This record gives sequence, structure tokens and C-alpha cells, in this order.
Amino acid sequence: MSSITVYIKADRNIEVTKPDVKLGDVLTMECRDPSMIPKLKVIKLFSFHSTDKKNQNRTAFSILRVIELIHEKYPNIDIQNMGEQDFIVTYEAQQTAGGVIHILKAAAVVLISFIGSAFSIMAFNNDVDVTKMFGQIYELITGTKSSGFTILELTYSLGIIIGILTFFNHFGKKRFSVDPTPMEVEMRLYENDLQTTLIENISRKGKEQDVGKRTTSGTHRT
Repeated sequence: MSSITVYIKADRNIEVTKPDVKLGDVLTMECRDPSMIPKLKVIKLFSFHSTDKKNQNRTAFSILRVIELIHEKYPNIDIQNMGEQDFIVTYEAQQTAGGVIHILKAAAVVLISFIGSAFSIMAFNNDVDVTKMFGQIYELITGTKSSGFTILELTYSLGIIIGILTFFNHFGKKRFSVDPTPMEVEMRLYENDLQTTLIENISRKGKEQDVGKRTTSGTHRT
């Protein structure tokens, strides 16, 4: 077989729902010869034989291990990696809860978030004594004593609402702009740090699937 080039790409973190993992489950591929892609996709990468109490297993792979597996069957293929050098594969058995459970979970999250946010705002206002400060400003400007509910309190409350909507960049299903919010940026940074730590920890334990490791099954957990 003449030499052909296959381009492969893997994301940093991949979740699968079947214990037997094939290359097609974790990679996207492109080749000038379309008939080669289906052959590569069915190559077995790994098998998860057992799961922990949460029905989840996870292990890390070096892209060199993927290249090794491909070359074992097709030694004349030239492989170009366009994705990650190391990636995580997580096997998680899907257990879809009923509609009522989803509604209760969503309601609990909304309730906890609302109470937590309200408590934080009230604690801040109490700490800096916003009521007293507004009363002094109102009396200084108008010359009359504040009743506790003036234009200052009203605009301050509206400002908090506008600030929260601007920060989260959402109102219902409507998105105000295409830019990611600070919350989304922090979540992506957290995900990247978490994935890097997982890969390094698995690698240090010697459990990363790398070149030279012929075992295609295991029970690795983190």
C-alpha cells in the first residue's frame, strides 16, 4: 500500500458511554482516501472492565499510543496530529433520571443560588452600612431626612439587577452579546487546570496509556 497521510484530532477531555472504546469514539479523522477512515475508526483503543461506585472510570492517553495502534495495522500510513498531545477518556454509564427529578434538581440549584446571592448582597450592605450612607447623601443633597426609601435606594436596587444581568450575559434564553462572560471564562480556566492536573497525576502514577503498553483494557480510576 502506498503511503497516505491521515490527519487526526483529539479533544482534551472525551466522555464515552460504551466500555469498549475505539478510535472513532475519541478522534476526528481526515484522509485523502475516504475508504481508510472507517478502517481506522474501528481500531480498538481501550476497554473499561469495571467501574467505581459512581459508574465512572477515567484514564489518560498519549497520542503516541494512538499512532502506535494505527501503525500496528497500517505501517505505511503517515499520521499528522492536529489535536492534543495527551487526552483524557472518561467512561460513564448513563443513568437518566426522570423528569420530576430533573425539575427538583433545577429548583434546588435556583433556590440555593438565590439565597446565597441574597445573603451575600445583604451581608455586604450591612458591612458597609449602605442605608446610613444613603441617608447621609440624601440629607446632604436635599436638606431633608431620608425616609429609608428614596431615589437612591431605588436606583441602587435597579443597578444591582442590571449588573447581575450584564455579568451573566443572559436573561432567560436571550443572550445580550456573543462575548463570553467572566463566569464562563473562569469555568473554562478551571476546566483546563483540572484536565491538566488529571493528566499529570495519571502520568506520574504510571497509568497513562503510552507507547510500548500493549494492554488494551484496564480498570484505572481517579
